[in-house]
Amino acid sequence: MGFARTCSVALVGVEGVVVEVQADLEAGLAAFTLVGLPDKTLVESRDRVRAAVVNSGAPWPQKKLTVGLSPASVPKSGSGFDLAVATAILSAAERIDPAVIADLVLIGELGLDGRVRPVRGILPAVLAAADAGYRQVVVPEQCAAEAALVPDVSVLGVRSLRQLLAVLTDGEVPEEEPPVLPGRPDPMVAGLVLPGAGLGTGLARYPAGTRPDGGRGDGEPGPPGLPDLADVAGQRLARRALEVAAAGGHHLYLSGPPGAGKTMLAERLAGILPPLTRQESLEVTAVHSVAGTLPPGEPLVGGPPYCAPHHSATLQSLIGGGQGLPRPGAVSLAHRGILFLDEAPEFSSRVLDALRQPLESGHVVVARAAGVVRLPARFLMVLAANPCPCGRHGLVGAGCECPPSVVRRYQGRLSGPLMDRVDLRVAVDPVARSDLMGRGGQGEASAAVAARVATARARAAARLAGTPWSVNGEVPGHELRTRWQPAPGALAQAERDLECGLLTARGLDRVLRVAWTVADLGGKDRPDALDVAVALELRTGIARGVPVGPGGAR
Repeated sequence: MGFARTCSVALVGVEGVVVEVQADLEAGLAAFTLVGLPDKTLVESRDRVRAAVVNSGAPWPQKKLTVGLSPASVPKSGSGFDLAVATAILSAAERIDPAVIADLVLIGELGLDGRVRPVRGILPAVLAAADAGYRQVVVPEQCAAEAALVPDVSVLGVRSLRQLLAVLTDGEVPEEEPPVLPGRPDPMVAGLVLPGAGLGTGLARYPAGTRPDGGRGDGEPGPPGLPDLADVAGQRLARRALEVAAAGGHHLYLSGPPGAGKTMLAERLAGILPPLTRQESLEVTAVHSVAGTLPPGEPLVGGPPYCAPHHSATLQSLIGGGQGLPRPGAVSLAHRGILFLDEAPEFSSRVLDALRQPLESGHVVVARAAGVVRLPARFLMVLAANPCPCGRHGLVGAGCECPPSVVRRYQGRLSGPLMDRVDLRVAVDPVARSDLMGRGGQGEASAAVAARVATARARAAARLAGTPWSVNGEVPGHELRTRWQPAPGALAQAERDLECGLLTARGLDRVLRVAWTVADLGGKDRPDALDVAVALELRTGIARGVPVGPGGAR
């Protein structure tokens, strides 16, 4: 009797699959069947869609109704199919011309009153639609700015099904009050509606090519207000390690007593990292969109994310998981940014060892009964730990009462294989009184350090152009030993440490990576023996007689 089709998007992790939503009306007993491997949330859309259609002033077809989601082999979950299902049904009932919606992608949840509510994962869903060749999408008004980040796609943000029906039938668009959502500001106040885009009605139109981020491009900074390194008193070696970590993408371990400044240092690392490129911003925003952690009114993540889970975090919350298809965990929320594990020995050893695979590969593959999901996880890890449970071990006159066996067991919670993947290991000593009182002079501000980091990264990027790697911390060891060799004789001390058992083969590769970063910070064409000595000291903690100062000064 009537048939119509339109499209929506199913998310599998942070990747989208375009789904064709087909509606078929036949003569027979009134019934509503939904097929195509839907989950429970999607099965419940039958009741939401029926109520939304009726409360929007459209009659519900009293016929046998079948809605199919194709391809049927792809698992489908969530409420984001509601808008597409309702539109396809109304088109099959001849309320909308089927040709009008055939090339549309519709994403959004429907309330029982017909209001269109926001859903997670708008950005990766629209990216998938654009890759599949679709150029027109309809989303909830609150998500329109996020969807418009995708180039060459026209975006229409609507507040209700009534508005969408009016647009698709060339009728008069009714005025609608913005929906009030818990914890979210009014979308008009949040600036999600472009001037001249139908402010009275609540429609948000973003023609193809419009950029809601104000035209921000590669290399421009994200939100201001990050903590400044100038707040940290003393700690020259730890500050230098922070600079090296930021310049080369090297993982960092800070060990020291409580109050020495480990957390302060880690919190200021994001302030010296370069801003994300446009592509990196889209990657990070897609992950946070799926996780539902995008701040209201900020559709694009411009700066490196900072994620600091509590030490009681479970394996699923750190790596990713949940019921049905897995959702991003902390390692994915820290993608292209920083994962800070404070009080690292207090984390479960099972949780810590699960980090070994993403540290090497830059992604996580989570397998569940509902499917296998690949999530991005290219992050810079910072571990912080006390020397013992009381935190006073090794301090003269501090009165540590922890037995040696307890100290060994506490420090042994960080396994050897995990620590072997950490490039920089720095002891953070208590702050000297002169530094704390300001008599040692104020430390450098983040802006000065960030400028050196940017210069060093530019040197590394020029050297690594045309390769899959962008920073020294990602380059395989055999490439550094063959393609980009250090100065003759530069590795002599590192080779002796390898023979003595102070370094593993992986450790030697990581020392070479750090040496290249130190050379980049010093403006050198390749590392020499002094650069390798600095890298060895930062990894082994054994003094090599090489004083380290800002900007590579010795």
